[in-house]
Amino acid sequence: MAGNDRLRAALESLRRHLDQDLFPLEIGDAAADRRVLGELRGQLDDYLLPRLAAIDAPLLAVVGGSTGAGKSTLVNSLAGTTVTEPGVLRPTTLAPTLVCNPADAAWFTSTMVLPGLARVTGGPSGGGRGEPGTLRIAPVEALPPGMALLDAPDIDSVVTANRELAAQLLAAADLWLFVTTAARYADEVPWSFLRLARERSTALAVILQRVPAEASAPVTADLTRLLRENGLGGTPLFTVPELALPSERARLPADVVQPIATWLADLSVDARARAEIVRRTLTGALDSLGTRVPDLADRVERQRAGIAELRDIAGRAYDVAMSAFDEGMRDGRLLRGEVLARWQDFVGTGDLMRALESRIGWLRDRLAAAFRGRPAPDRELRVALESGVESLIRATADAAAERAVEAWLALPAGRDLLEKSGVTVSGRLGRASADLPRKAGTAVRDWQGHVLDLVRSEGADRRTLARAASFGVNSLGVLIMLAVFSTTGGITGIELGIAGGTGVLSQKLLEAVFGDQAVRTLTQQAREDLRRRVRALLDEERDRFTSLVEGLGPAADTAPRLREAAKAVQERGVL
Repeated sequence: MAGNDRLRAALESLRRHLDQDLFPLEIGDAAADRRVLGELRGQLDDYLLPRLAAIDAPLLAVVGGSTGAGKSTLVNSLAGTTVTEPGVLRPTTLAPTLVCNPADAAWFTSTMVLPGLARVTGGPSGGGRGEPGTLRIAPVEALPPGMALLDAPDIDSVVTANRELAAQLLAAADLWLFVTTAARYADEVPWSFLRLARERSTALAVILQRVPAEASAPVTADLTRLLRENGLGGTPLFTVPELALPSERARLPADVVQPIATWLADLSVDARARAEIVRRTLTGALDSLGTRVPDLADRVERQRAGIAELRDIAGRAYDVAMSAFDEGMRDGRLLRGEVLARWQDFVGTGDLMRALESRIGWLRDRLAAAFRGRPAPDRELRVALESGVESLIRATADAAAERAVEAWLALPAGRDLLEKSGVTVSGRLGRASADLPRKAGTAVRDWQGHVLDLVRSEGADRRTLARAASFGVNSLGVLIMLAVFSTTGGITGIELGIAGGTGVLSQKLLEAVFGDQAVRTLTQQAREDLRRRVRALLDEERDRFTSLVEGLGPAADTAPRLREAAKAVQERGVL
């Protein structure tokens, strides 16, 4: 009992790791991944944990097989009464029916077994009727205590939910009574389940129905051969001859099903035989976890890798945007157009030289500008530069958003995520956020203020040049800003020749005020500060994408913990 308790604790730990959405996106074969996860959850909930909690509970024999194999007819015949509805319409078994002795009814009406199915008591002849998603319990005296029969939906049903339920019920069984016919015993679908029974060491008996008298020997011999070749040699095999029954609801004659009934009765009264079936099926199910859980862990890692890829795609899109902004700073595009015109105004009116030569001239020019109602040329140049930098930020952000959306749409996982996010969110993601222009304007103005602070700080450290620096902070600041966007990225290479051939002059003026090395340092500091601000803006834009995958899918330690849990089960799995 102590060993079972430890094993049960290990299984409960494993089950907790499965109780999350491990496969939220279409990554790899997500449908198969979810099916594997569902099967593991189901077998833990429906069989392993309940059986370990009550080793001596009655056996559950699930009657499974293909469409029209006669499962319901067989169950009714073994029960000696109509407890489940056979019929010509497919699928016939819409809700599973469990037949047991009244002495065992309390066990099966509890939620220990198949807890996900609501219980309905009674059968068609007794007034009860099961609906899809329910388990109908039909107590009958004819069935011996210690053994229950469960009529499952068709394993090849045209209804997906029925096929999935059939697989779930078979995984919850101590014993399979697998029903097939002389016409369909070699079909692949039944054999896929029979091989699964072999892999999991599930206790099994095969009932071959509707066997013509003349074909009984060769068909039985061929099925025996197939069982042997598929590793199922020695499986109990019962044959039911082809009979002309008066109606679909008719039961098989008692003498025809007597060998099956006797075999089941012997099992029900033989505690040793029942224990052996439980031990065999339980051990096989536990052993299968040693391969199934690590396989699930591999699938979990694939899901995480796919989610990480979406995150990386978004990150790369905005890394490219940052590179595009850097290129925009180097290629001189910002020194053309409106900026060029304002630069020519700035140097053409003599403001630059006068601002650096004389406080009187500086005041006179600004007073004149005020009377004329026209902003000072250095202010106009700053505004033009501000506008150009803002436009560059918006263009790179728009391109990054478009690039990220296109890359996501190229992947099934990305399409799935965008679809789940909704049309509104997906539409907005394809362009920069609505408040980016405001944020970009604030960032550029703050950067310009920072550059002016750098100029003031640098001028204060050179007292011999303090007069010139204090008189021309704005003008010197503009020159440093322009230097940031020069082609070569350094003051020795300011290519402002495009702006009226004054690059050499402005360079000499800056060097005269601050010195060559100081100008290089100021330019580099200004450039890095702008890049930092733009990077922060682009990171915020990127976060619109990465927030969609944040917290999505399994936790980082899920796969390792699954493998550890499977190992713990194997170490404690000796019954």
